[in-house]
Amino acid sequence: MKMIWAVIRPEVVDTVVKALTAGGYPAMTRFDVYGRGKQKGVVVGGENYDMPKTVLMLVVEASSTAGAVKIIEDNARTRSIGDGRIFVAPIEEAHTIRTGELGL
Repeated sequence: MKMIWAVIRPEVVDTVVKALTAGGYPAMTRFDVYGRGKQKGVVVGGENYDMPKTVLMLVVEASSTAGAVKIIEDNARTRSIGDGRIFVAPIEEAHTIRTGELGL
C-alpha cells in the first residue's frame, strides 16, 4: 500500500476529486492548508505570504499508485507556479476501526 499526499490549488480540487472517483479512487481525505514552496509564497510589499492550498490524502494498492498520481497530475496542472506537489510514501498497515479488518 502507498499513501499519496497531493498539495494542490483549491480551485482545481473538485476537478481532481471527480477524476479520481471516476478513475476508481473514491476514498480520500481532504483538508485546507496554508503553505509555500520553492518560491517562498507570494511577495507583497517585500513580505512573503503563504498561499492557500488543499491537501488530498489517499491510500492505494502499490500497483495502483502510478494511475492515481497520473490522474492528479493531469487534472491539477495549470502550468503556473504554485500548481503543487505530490508525495508518495509506503504504508505498512491499514486497520478499519468499525470492523477491525486489516488492509484496504
